Amino acid sequence: MATYDLIIRNGTIVDGTGAPRFTGDVAVKDGLIAAVGKVHGDAAQEIDAGGKVVAPGWVDIHTHYDGQATWDQEMAPSSWHGVTTVVMGNCGVGFAPAAPNRHEWLIGLMEGVEDIPGTALAEGMKWDWETFPEYLDALERLPRSVDVATHVPHGAVRAYVLGDREQPGAVPTAEDIEQMAAIVEEGVRAGALGFSTSRTVLHRSVDGELVPGTTATAEELIAIGRAMGKVGHGVFELASDLKREWNEFGWMGALSRETGLPVVFAALQSIAKEQPLSEQIANMRAENDNGANIVAAIALRGNGIIMAWQGTVHPFRMRPAYAEIAQLPWDQQRAKLLDPAFKAKLLGQANDYSQVPEGIMGVAMAISAGWAMQYQMDPDFDYEPTAEESIAARAAAAGVTPDEYAFDLLCKDNGTGFIYLPILNYADGNLDFLEALQASGDTVNALSDGGAHCGTICDAASPTFMLQHWVRDRKRGGRLSLEAAVKRQCLDTARLYGLDDRGVVAPGYIADLNVIDLDALKLGKPWLAFDLPAGGKRLLQKAEGYVCTVKGGVVTFRQGEWTGATPGGLIRGPQRAAMLEAAE
Repeated sequence: MATYDLIIRNGTIVDGTGAPRFTGDVAVKDGLIAAVGKVHGDAAQEIDAGGKVVAPGWVDIHTHYDGQATWDQEMAPSSWHGVTTVVMGNCGVGFAPAAPNRHEWLIGLMEGVEDIPGTALAEGMKWDWETFPEYLDALERLPRSVDVATHVPHGAVRAYVLGDREQPGAVPTAEDIEQMAAIVEEGVRAGALGFSTSRTVLHRSVDGELVPGTTATAEELIAIGRAMGKVGHGVFELASDLKREWNEFGWMGALSRETGLPVVFAALQSIAKEQPLSEQIANMRAENDNGANIVAAIALRGNGIIMAWQGTVHPFRMRPAYAEIAQLPWDQQRAKLLDPAFKAKLLGQANDYSQVPEGIMGVAMAISAGWAMQYQMDPDFDYEPTAEESIAARAAAAGVTPDEYAFDLLCKDNGTGFIYLPILNYADGNLDFLEALQASGDTVNALSDGGAHCGTICDAASPTFMLQHWVRDRKRGGRLSLEAAVKRQCLDTARLYGLDDRGVVAPGYIADLNVIDLDALKLGKPWLAFDLPAGGKRLLQKAEGYVCTVKGGVVTFRQGEWTGATPGGLIRGPQRAAMLEAAE
């Protein structure tokens, strides 16, 4: 009988701790790493990793697979990019608890906030749960290529307790707050890794209504946080506009100090945030200097909208002529768009902003006329583009108007062209501000939104981008060391959520591993697929360079293709690393 189940030999091991890389072998037995270094003995399966990087599987703590995880075992696109653990239920949206008469409302909330097709959610989910513990049971019944964990989402909790009273600006009673806190406590005791809420005007239901957490009081949020404190673990996660009058950092700091739990907020350069990013970080650090544990979740690139005719948004959506064809089947739309007469008609019109909801006019104008902020997505597109690569600059060089240049660009390749608009995190026209943040212990890599923004964003590839851009290819500033980058996407993300059993290549840890050809690593061109239930659309992006991904000792992907293996399951609560003896 073979000594081990799997041995990865001769790899350049980057163990996830930030320690220097070294050459060696990794042996796996019974789903755990059994030995690292020079491994003697044999195995049922061996992988030659000579000249390749061997790193832990990525731990992505900000995703939205809440619906998809109930029907999909492959868990693409995150699983295509070396992710072996996802934490979902972020931003206050999710599907439990769910009263039977609130299913459609919850779908509308998710569709509006996260741009996941409501028809796909309605067809894909079985709704074989009502309470949050029952939702966890449903998740546990389906094996997957990755492990999943989740937050208790504020929107679902509020809808469950307030029922039809849940309207924008609704003020819960003391009894309502007590019931919400009890539901969150029950969910965390059942295995949730935390609680999430959203307080930004950018997050709205499909009907344009603000999400439930936007107008919640500090008293409501603190009561919910205290419920987690009773359990003794959990992350309080939020996206917020951080209005100064709300004193968000004040109550976040007070909550963290009282409960001892981390509070994680989305730290972004955003036109919706009253506080610039530098002020957000300064206020966080002032609270942390006073004993709090607030963590800034940062993105690794501009949070971009990828615009296309068949995407969710594009620059011409608010032109009256486009409204005339918006509901036509794609073949008929494309014929119109490629007709010179229709092009002239559309380009001769002004944008109609009359239906734009209050609070997001700036976003609407950036989409429809922000030509200096928009970039052509060439085959080898650099996600840190220069001003000279903008639509405005390229149109000027070509001697045409920016809107004509953009129109023609979207019509490329038979109407499948893309335009990149980094609506967040690109105020300076570069990513220099992220250099210091990625070197800081009070920030964490997050905000990939895997599984969400299906028609606008494709940031589930963030771990791949981190290696390709920040470690290997960046030209416009400093880079990250390979060791630091791997640590930030493995040990740091795992530890924040109490997942002490993964994120490190060492004996006793779960055998979640990536074998990567760093020289060959390359993001592919995004494409729009219509492969969700009910033909729902989503932007997808693959990568070259992942030799294989291993989940719990089982090879799940080879050269970017799923093997069909489903060793992943549900994570319930914090996890501790197994002792070395258990791996031997």
